[in-house]
Amino acid sequence: MATPTIAPGTTKIGWIGTGVMGNSMAGHLLAKGFEVAVTTRTRSKAQALLDRGAGWADTPKALAERSDVIFAIVGFPKDVREVFLGQDGALAGSKAGNILVDMTTSEPSLAVEIAEAAKSRGVHAVDAPVSGGDVGAKEARLSIMIGGDAAIVEALQPCWEAMGKTIVHQGTAGAGQHTKMVNQILIASGMVGVCEALLYGFKSGLDLETVLKSVSTGAAGSWSLSNLGPRIMVNNFDPGFFVEHFIKDMGIALAESRRMGLAMPGLALAEQLYQSVKSKGWGRNGTHALMLALADMSGIDWRNR
Repeated sequence: MATPTIAPGTTKIGWIGTGVMGNSMAGHLLAKGFEVAVTTRTRSKAQALLDRGAGWADTPKALAERSDVIFAIVGFPKDVREVFLGQDGALAGSKAGNILVDMTTSEPSLAVEIAEAAKSRGVHAVDAPVSGGDVGAKEARLSIMIGGDAAIVEALQPCWEAMGKTIVHQGTAGAGQHTKMVNQILIASGMVGVCEALLYGFKSGLDLETVLKSVSTGAAGSWSLSNLGPRIMVNNFDPGFFVEHFIKDMGIALAESRRMGLAMPGLALAEQLYQSVKSKGWGRNGTHALMLALADMSGIDWRNR
């Protein structure tokens, strides 16, 4: 298959999914001069993009029929399968030479399946999950982890640069998703530490803002502590990334670990703690809402402390 040339003004972009991150990401492509059309389950969620000049398609298939490169960032693997491989999915509407790009955090095996199905029709497919949350999406400084053919990944560079800051080709189909699992495993146990540390600081009578000045720049520092710690302290649990989606990611990582014969006790504990968060009704909050569940275990009403 020939490698296409991708550039603003000539390449037509299709975008599926305009949620917490997708809206900003598609918006950056618009701002760079790409012609963008979108589809999403709830049209009103795409209204800001439509107001800026994006086109609309009723289905992923219809979107692909008018696009050269089709991106998607949706919720769960079943959604990925539907928007790419379903009867009205993007592959069904693609012509030879089109590129499908899944930016959802999904199953590595599904990324391989999509790539193989696409190849059989002369279509390219890339898996490119991201990290950085809502802030990274808004500020176009996402970390993008990419699996797929090197030439296609390189051709997509103008798109990657519009959305991200750290852009790394990890290997063949599925490699991007495996890398994202590494990312999520790191975050899972790390978030437990952030919340427990702040809970300890509060209970011992320390001023948490002052504590953060000491610990956030040393060996204990982390992205989660610096970016989500302040949100925790002011009871801002709005989602940069939904708890229920994080549980999905941990489930994928645990399943892959079992397949590879790996023991992952830290990840398993974090997943159980997050199940507690969801069971208390906070599944649509951000991942830092773990603090609410951990505080509750100690009899502390964190919001009203």
